Order: sequence, then structure tokens, then C-alpha cells
Amino acid sequence: MEAVAKLNNCPTSPRKMRLLADLIRGKRVDEAFNILIFNAKKENSFRLEKLLRSAIANWEQKNEGSRVEDSELYVKIIFVDGGAMVKRIRPAPQGRAHRIRKRSNHVTLIVDSKAAVVKEVSNESIETHK
Repeated sequence: MEAVAKLNNCPTSPRKMRLLADLIRGKRVDEAFNILIFNAKKENSFRLEKLLRSAIANWEQKNEGSRVEDSELYVKIIFVDGGAMVKRIRPAPQGRAHRIRKRSNHVTLIVDSKAAVVKEVSNESIETHK
């Protein structure tokens, strides 16, 4: 059973967030944490780490009898969409004005258990052989 966590209106550009999102896509949860910890130089790594913890907590709420360590959780889907853009004006030479766009993004992270995927596939294969 999968669990979803969302981060809305994060005040950094989507392009910068996608760099980290691409690194953890498809990885096991413990690997993803290690990647984010060692990319601590980027400010988005802290935000994604917090989002990953939230997704794991959501998964625990859905699956009360299961343990995280036994279920082999992995990052199933992560995607970054553009959010609201705040527009500002910056003075430029000769009385002109340049527009500054302060971008934001929305991140959606879905965590799933590999053990659950294996059980579903085995149940489907048993039903087809009957």
C-alpha cells in the first residue's frame, strides 16, 4: 500500500528541486536518506528529507501492523511542478526596469513497499493459472 506526501509552495525554483528529486527517484528509503544527507550543501535537501519522513509516517499510519524495516520501502514516484511566481521589478540603466520572477514549486512524493508489490504479483499469477 502506497503513501503520499506533498510539499506546496516551496520557495525555490523547480529546476533546483528536480536535481535532488532525480537523485532519489526509485531508491530505497534508507539510500534516499543517505543521498539527501550527503547533499546537505543544497538547501532543498533538508526540505526533501523532511518530506520523505512525512511520507514514511503516512505509510505507517496506513499499515499499523507492519514495520518499516521489514517492508522494504522505496520512493515509487517523485515529481516537481512549478508553483506560484512572485513578480518584482528591479531598476535597470537608463530608467528601464527589469522583471524578477521569484519561483516556487510543489513536490509530490509517493512511497511504496516492495514486499506488497511482490504479494500482489504472486496473487495475480495464481489467479491466472486456475
